[in-house]
Amino acid sequence: MNKRQKPSQKMKGATVAAVLCFVAAIAIVGTYTFSDYKRIQREEQFAKAVEDDTKEEEKEEPAEEANNLVFKQEEPEPEAEEEPEELEIPAPAENTDNNPQTGVQSTAGSSTSINFSEDSKLLWPVNGSILMSYSMDKTVYFSTLDQYKYNPAVIISGAEGDQVLCGTTGIVKSIDITAETGTTVNVDIGNGYELFYGQLKEVPVNVGDYVEAKSVLGYVSQPTKYYSVEGCNVYFEMRKDGQPVNPVEYLEE
Repeated sequence: MNKRQKPSQKMKGATVAAVLCFVAAIAIVGTYTFSDYKRIQREEQFAKAVEDDTKEEEKEEPAEEANNLVFKQEEPEPEAEEEPEELEIPAPAENTDNNPQTGVQSTAGSSTSINFSEDSKLLWPVNGSILMSYSMDKTVYFSTLDQYKYNPAVIISGAEGDQVLCGTTGIVKSIDITAETGTTVNVDIGNGYELFYGQLKEVPVNVGDYVEAKSVLGYVSQPTKYYSVEGCNVYFEMRKDGQPVNPVEYLEE
């Protein structure tokens, strides 16, 4: 009887051992499964945290760029340095005289002085004869007017178109047109002396021009109605401090 019970106890012992092994296996598997679950859960939480941080950084970057943009827009640009204005240098005035031998010059910047005196001499304005002499102490006969008058000038004959030359250095003071002497050029020769050249045409000089001796002041024109009988001539008058003087006393022989 006891011999039969021994195998049964062995069977029970084996069964219990098998159950215990199975339970142990399940426990081991459960432990590893739970550990894997925890590990996976931690990885998912870490990944989510990284994703959240990335999103926060992406949100902050546009804000920083916007701030930088605002800062750049508000930063004033340096003002450009003003370039110094270039001074315009006026071109020298062109000589309106087509004849290069006239000797007409501009007075601007000229260091040449005019200094006529009692001992100075004048050139004849034209190569002609005296038709009417200077006379301020008695009257002389004017053929065209058919009357006697004082004559403050010398009337010198000339052919129409002849050059009328300046007698000395001076500055053109005025250019006038009168009924008696026609186009008349007034030249200031210094120290109160002035010369008047009348009965001219085609005057190449301008008021303010510096002229030298032998400068062409114009050309002999047709006479005015005051000298129609005398014919073409040059009206040549000289003044000192506004009073007529005899130009013949200063003309070269």
